[in-house]
Amino acid sequence: MPSRSAHHLVKAPDLASYDLLAPQLSGGKDSAVMNYVFMESAQRAGVTDRVTSYHSSLGALEWPAVVVNGVRYPGVSELAALQSAAFGIPADRHVEVTRTLPAPDGTRMPHSLLTEIAAYGRFPRMGSPYCRKAAKESVVSAAWTPLVTRMKRELGRPVRILKVMGLRSDEGPDRKKRPAFRNVQTNSARIVDEWLPVKDWSTEAVKDWHATAPVPYCWTYDSAPGAGDWTGTSRCSCSLCVYASRRDLLLASGRRPRLAELYAEVERVRGDSFRADWRISDLIQHARTCGAPDPGVVCADDGPDFAALQAQVRSALKLEPRKEPDLARKRGRALCGDCAVQQ
Repeated sequence: MPSRSAHHLVKAPDLASYDLLAPQLSGGKDSAVMNYVFMESAQRAGVTDRVTSYHSSLGALEWPAVVVNGVRYPGVSELAALQSAAFGIPADRHVEVTRTLPAPDGTRMPHSLLTEIAAYGRFPRMGSPYCRKAAKESVVSAAWTPLVTRMKRELGRPVRILKVMGLRSDEGPDRKKRPAFRNVQTNSARIVDEWLPVKDWSTEAVKDWHATAPVPYCWTYDSAPGAGDWTGTSRCSCSLCVYASRRDLLLASGRRPRLAELYAEVERVRGDSFRADWRISDLIQHARTCGAPDPGVVCADDGPDFAALQAQVRSALKLEPRKEPDLARKRGRALCGDCAVQQ
């Protein structure tokens, strides 16, 4: 088991005071570290039986599994399950959830974030990160409802839930400001607190931890699957995240060109830009004419999941958007000296 320096020792909340301990596993490098730190605390408190882990799947928008030179590298959802199992959470207490909508046959079908963007008419923005709530937080919260209903009846009081996340200060100013512990919901049915046990871990400390970790990290962090050099994408969220750096987006569009073109299709039809400063179509053109990082691997995206995503997005684009894309009318900024700035 990887060691942890005294610098990384954290004071846990009173875990025994909660009815449900719910680590949120993204499949990224930080959630693995978080689950290790959290499960150590849960073991010390003797409450591992109260732990159920959750993964909010983004479906075809997540980094998929790839096979290179006969070696298979897991995708994000599979990694989340591995992160749960690696630190002692039974398989039946790892729950994968996704946003759904009614299907024509009366059942429910996955409703992807890109479909939601196409239907809404605007991409998420800094200050309006509706993607995090729509595709992640609300989905997990809804998954708790049956458990909360049952436990509240048994306990005769609101159910106490601890949501545990792997957010870190190094990831950005908004996360640096976020408290390591806070209450996020209180009502007659549930009291939900949030704990960020690795908030103060540096990126380098996380990478060092992974050198001897009992679970692999996602292949997208490397220049090519299995390279072990951490020179791929810096984060592992949506393959094409509106909050990602320019380099990450150029690399991601090279690794998933069909997905990038689908984002560009949403952009063209709705008129809103992928970001307030850059259009995804400009990023794609920049990669073709001015260069981009070597993708290391190219995902075919030719399976049934991608076909279903494409069909769902195009169906949404045939309808009127719920919002006018006025944010797209702001002038962007050039990607480099040879790239024109679009209005």
